[in-house]
Amino acid sequence: MIDLRSDTVTKPTEAMRKAAYEAEVGDDVYGEDPSINQLEETAAEVLGKEAALFVTSGTQGNQIAILTHCRPGNEIILEAESHIFYYESGAASAFAGVQTRTLSGTRGAMIPSDVEYAIRGEDQHFPETGLICLENTHNRAGGAVIPVDNMKEIHKVAKANNVPLHIDGARLFNAAAALNLPASELAKHCDTVQVCLSKGLGAPVGSILAGNRDFIAAARKWRKRLGGGLRQAGIIANPGLIALTQMRERLAEDHENAQYLAQQLGQIKGIEIVNQVDTNIIVADVKDLKMNSLEFVEKLKAEGVLSGTFGPSYVRFVTHYDVNRSQLEHAITAIQKTADQII
Repeated sequence: MIDLRSDTVTKPTEAMRKAAYEAEVGDDVYGEDPSINQLEETAAEVLGKEAALFVTSGTQGNQIAILTHCRPGNEIILEAESHIFYYESGAASAFAGVQTRTLSGTRGAMIPSDVEYAIRGEDQHFPETGLICLENTHNRAGGAVIPVDNMKEIHKVAKANNVPLHIDGARLFNAAAALNLPASELAKHCDTVQVCLSKGLGAPVGSILAGNRDFIAAARKWRKRLGGGLRQAGIIANPGLIALTQMRERLAEDHENAQYLAQQLGQIKGIEIVNQVDTNIIVADVKDLKMNSLEFVEKLKAEGVLSGTFGPSYVRFVTHYDVNRSQLEHAITAIQKTADQII
């Protein structure tokens, strides 16, 4: 089965498995796990921040950021189809007691003037704006890279209004690879950033939340409150360290494979590529095949290829470390066959 549902399905490499076995461990709640400490220090350096915290998932990292930056009754500003709003089970309201104010973006990028206008003024009728959130790359915009100038302008707006800015950078390293920039060049346009180790980088579990030292100290307590205090966590930190230090450079290969896949799919009658493919995500519209996305995904599964629904007629394909060019060729043949059976 060729799995193109998501880059979350990647399996840990042999080097990661060995590193997990050999990890030096201690109790991380006491700050005594040397592997965790090394991962956090390395992540802070890579992202250009003072400190970092290992968290169990990207969602946990984003929610800890909201909990640390905000207080109940605040409002957070974010793009209308952002992961925090769309895919995190309403956690911002359930845990932090904040409400969301969503702004429509262009390929996931909010307009800086819209963000500035959305920041609440002093009025007893209004909630205080507690946080602005960006997402780079933007999942529902088809892995779109948010331009550096856009992040820079919104960060400027945030600072002028004394509102912190958080980047959901689950795939920030994909954005960095696409722009040929170090991740720190992107992360400098925010106060805090969350990055996933378990997507394109291939680690089995975990994300990083980074910011200044005071923020991370407060975030550590919120992690504990959420049940994220870890004990001998070096066995998952060591694979994450390999992901962080050895897997970033190869993301360009996933992007090249995505470009190739998009080009080939675009030549199949009845399939239209609807996103600009910046990174490793392709979104295809199958409405001309006279079926919905779920029907197409099920037919494709019968041909040995896994994909995901992304709307009534949209299907998403994601390239990653565990799918090579030869497997993509097989997937393209299967997709062509599926389309031919319908046409």
